[in-house]
Amino acid sequence: MPARSIARWLQLAGAIILIDQISKWMVLGTLRPGESIYVAPFFNWVLTFNAGAAFSFLSEAGGWQRWLFTLLALGVSAWIVVLLRRHSGEFRLSLALTLVLGGALGNVFDRMRFGAVVDFIQWHAAGYYWPAFNVADSAITVGAILLAWEQLTKPAGDNAVKPGPDGSR
Repeated sequence: MPARSIARWLQLAGAIILIDQISKWMVLGTLRPGESIYVAPFFNWVLTFNAGAAFSFLSEAGGWQRWLFTLLALGVSAWIVVLLRRHSGEFRLSLALTLVLGGALGNVFDRMRFGAVVDFIQWHAAGYYWPAFNVADSAITVGAILLAWEQLTKPAGDNAVKPGPDGSR
């Protein structure tokens, strides 16, 4: 039963990766780097490549960060799969983990292919611009918010580490 339960979460992660990669493929076929298309008074399409992490952290580090962030994402993804095997029946936790997994792997594909993450969604208001992001980043953000919500709304006794189906912790 646990293998079947985790399969639906892995399928959802795969769907997130697919949607992320298709959206990036469409943007790459439409825009040139730095080009911007006005969509609404608060929203543009813009093609940027982020060699760093969130908010371009370490983007000018010289290239080594590509491998650091790739290895970090792969390590976190492996850990998430282990957690999904143990908690696949817990809907909110599994959904949160799956969103982070799909987003992390979506961005790994970019780092491997381009050496940077393709970003294209740009929100702005009153002359202030939020750094461009993508579908994978959105999935990671929603997943992180759900993880925080899960932890903050659990009854106090439920926060203890519970053994997995095989008895491991």
